[in-house]
Amino acid sequence: MSESLPLDGIRVVEFTHMVMGPTCGMILGDLGAEVIKVEPIAGDNTRKLLGAGSGFFPMFNRNKKSIAVDVKDPRGREIILKLVAGADVFSENFKSGTMDKLGFSYAALSTLNPKLIYVSHKGFLPGPYDHRTALDEVVQMMGGLAYMTGPEGRPLRAGTSVNDIMGGMFGAIGVLASLQQRARTGHGQEVASALFENNVFLVAQHMMQFAVTGKPADPMPNRISAWAVYDVFTVKDGEQIFLSAVSDTQWAILCKEFAFDDLKNDARLVTNNDRVTMRKWLIPILRERFAPFSAKELSDRFEKTGLPFAPITRPEELFDDPHLLATGGLTPVTIPADNTGAGREIQTRVALLPLALDGKRLPLRKGPPKLGADTVDLLLGIGYSAEDIAVLRAEGVVGCQP
Repeated sequence: MSESLPLDGIRVVEFTHMVMGPTCGMILGDLGAEVIKVEPIAGDNTRKLLGAGSGFFPMFNRNKKSIAVDVKDPRGREIILKLVAGADVFSENFKSGTMDKLGFSYAALSTLNPKLIYVSHKGFLPGPYDHRTALDEVVQMMGGLAYMTGPEGRPLRAGTSVNDIMGGMFGAIGVLASLQQRARTGHGQEVASALFENNVFLVAQHMMQFAVTGKPADPMPNRISAWAVYDVFTVKDGEQIFLSAVSDTQWAILCKEFAFDDLKNDARLVTNNDRVTMRKWLIPILRERFAPFSAKELSDRFEKTGLPFAPITRPEELFDDPHLLATGGLTPVTIPADNTGAGREIQTRVALLPLALDGKRLPLRKGPPKLGADTVDLLLGIGYSAEDIAVLRAEGVVGCQP
């Protein structure tokens, strides 16, 4: 299977943790690269996170190998340098200066391997803020996203790690572009991706809204919608559903389907812009008229007529989503016991990259690795003997699965 994948034959050495850096490696791994995750002897701390962090490691570390190395030991650093000498990509997302102290800076590694593409995932690109410690929440607050997401006066972070994930995506895009350029020039280069700049890109549409209109964008809960019917409705038995009609054609279909002849013929509601100006009057009427229907009946009728709608779905409910199951968007995966917090393996399904190549989804070739699962094979591959490995293991320089 891997021979048909775009990045087959590309080797990535990855020094990452949490979400941003691992996302970049996951994408490259899903595309077929051999991704070697370098972990401390005790393992990536992300393996041990609880609560909202418990899904980080199993989600963003599939299709990777694990080697456990004490990089503070000169023998451990030598192992990494040998891996890098034959690698195409080096990826890291640690605090600025960490790689320099270990001898793994871009300057050092590119001297060893001029074809190396070196990708760093940071909080900020170089500039006045680059000394600050960044988190997804930090850049969402300072980058306008939390303001836009929450009600006025209540800035609210988005419900997932949007900047970490997208920052890793942009890191992967930089790697893919650099691989293409290297094919022409024969030289690698340094790639940088950053949380803050990613967040600014996400809210740039609102910046442009201000530039065009001269008016600041309101937070999403207070916004003036571009479409009149574009909202969440509470219906029978307290269920909720998102219903929409974003064009004049869709408005006509909606009125016909539900026999809203009075609204269809109202001179105040002829165009979408007319309806937007009348939204404070129109939406309460629609709420009252939709309230007696069940969410399923509304879903069926909106789907039948081609109108936009959506159930309000919780993440855990997506495991049983019929579309994802029918199209292969979810694939079986085994989560190793050292990452479940339950002390046992877990069999579940995981979401694949949201793209298809030649009509096929990119496969899961390997679940998230056990700590040090590939240490022995990788060391043998760069010239260490079984006796060498036994000594390194006995002296705590490497960790291996029994």
